[in-house]
Amino acid sequence: MTIFMTAAIMLMILLSLALLWREGLCRSFRSFVFALLPLAAVFLLRIPLLPKETADYQMFLAPWVDFFRTYGFEGLSMSVGNYNPPYLYFLALFSYLDMPPLYQIKLLSMLFDVLLAWSVLKLVSLYTENRKARFASFFAVLVLPTVVLNGAYWGQCDSIYVFFGLIGIYCALSEKPVRAMLCIAASLAFKLQAVFIMPIFFVFLVDGRIKLRHLPIFPAAYVLYLLPPVLLGRDFVETMTLYVSNASTVGDRLNYNSPSLYSIFDSLDTALWSEIGVALAFAFMLLVFVAAVSLKRHGRLSGRVTLYLALLLIVGIPFLLPHMHDRYFFAADVLALALCFLDARTVPCAVCVQCASLLCYRAYLRNAYLLPPAVAGCLMLLAFAGYIGFTVAAVFGEKRSDTKNCEN
Repeated sequence: MTIFMTAAIMLMILLSLALLWREGLCRSFRSFVFALLPLAAVFLLRIPLLPKETADYQMFLAPWVDFFRTYGFEGLSMSVGNYNPPYLYFLALFSYLDMPPLYQIKLLSMLFDVLLAWSVLKLVSLYTENRKARFASFFAVLVLPTVVLNGAYWGQCDSIYVFFGLIGIYCALSEKPVRAMLCIAASLAFKLQAVFIMPIFFVFLVDGRIKLRHLPIFPAAYVLYLLPPVLLGRDFVETMTLYVSNASTVGDRLNYNSPSLYSIFDSLDTALWSEIGVALAFAFMLLVFVAAVSLKRHGRLSGRVTLYLALLLIVGIPFLLPHMHDRYFFAADVLALALCFLDARTVPCAVCVQCASLLCYRAYLRNAYLLPPAVAGCLMLLAFAGYIGFTVAAVFGEKRSDTKNCEN
């Protein structure tokens, strides 16, 4: 076990160094050493968390792996769990390995933590050539508290769908529409919460970064990602509509320990505000779309402004929607951090987003609130209001400018 864990972590460190080298940030002996030491610290930080078991692991993930230990990959043709097939492919693979699934699951999440950090580095590199800022953005993701806790402690896989979502945004901003559509389809294939990221692709359509002819790539890729269970005998329609059939698992309470609007107002009528909340989220999304069309018409829809609009959507939609859970702001945590390296004025907003999410994480992991839930909601509301202001400032502070040339 120790040998396997050591080898896996060493491979992740090597992958991190390779990604930094690819981006031109680790090509001298000095920069190599400068990168190696914090990388070792980043993974040493996670090692004490790996043996921890949460209720989610005990009730869901461990039994799912046990299921695949009985049926192997053939189990993909059957109904198991409430996750979409792509994540279950990994669990099926893990069932063949002679080691506790807890470590396999957490190591997978840690691997995608590295890729998530790389996606942020790529986004930051689009708008700055500052080596220190680009270098720091990579490591900042790896030490972000919710990123560390989400995978190494909680054993969750949010880094996977957010990685694909953010690298999809990067591809769209750097004029790679086919890759962008493949990535956002992969994001949705792994987790339904990708719907908080997907609306920005309408803005890319408005801006011409994605053409109508590219749209069919999305459903085709989504079907392809979910095809293995069908080939093994599972019903096609059932497989493609798992999110619909699992909708009842979301729950009917207005808030499930998330820093949403309903953590501030916890005595609202559930039936009424469930409908109002959905309407508010859709209205906000449409408002962003209308603003994007207007900005395009006036030549002010730059790449930076598009990133601000993306963050507004990723924060605003789950903030206004009912029935949100504690981890649904994970994409907001990461993109908010990325924008700090492009505009230092947004740091207070990013701190608010992180603290709000972290309070909710703490409530689940410790089964007790450090502060009343309304505090987390108010922090997210402050961040939401702040990002609206920064977006307006970005719109009027610059005219349309294309991204600088960067490595493909």
